[in-house]
Amino acid sequence: MNIKVYTDGACRGNPGPGGWGVYIINGNQTEELYAGDRSTTNNKMEMQAAISALMHLKNTKSSIELYTDSNYLRQGITEWIYNWKKNNWRTSSKKPVANRELWIELDQLNSQMNVNWNWIKGHAGDPGNEKADELANKGADSVS
Repeated sequence: MNIKVYTDGACRGNPGPGGWGVYIINGNQTEELYAGDRSTTNNKMEMQAAISALMHLKNTKSSIELYTDSNYLRQGITEWIYNWKKNNWRTSSKKPVANRELWIELDQLNSQMNVNWNWIKGHAGDPGNEKADELANKGADSVS
């Protein structure tokens, strides 16, 4: 059985206080995870949501369908990361990759698990995405 995971990040100011949220659907059971950071960026919170979800599910043997409304996150982990690693964590314009430590952590987790990365339009009424957004804002509220 596939586990569905919805992730989202929120930031009030960029940088500023922010939060991340994870909504997990595993059969008939659901789980909610969230936390905040006093000074962060939206991209970091999007990444931290995915990292936290995969850390939480690290010992599962199930396939994971992960849904994010962040193209930065989905394209970064499914496309861009291969060239970043090949180019010693440099972009095509030879600049250091932003959030390198988070990308390395996410890549390690992703390589140990069976994750299918999906982009979903944010704020478009998808119940899982809306719940993850609510949790991310709850995380931001916890540090505001």
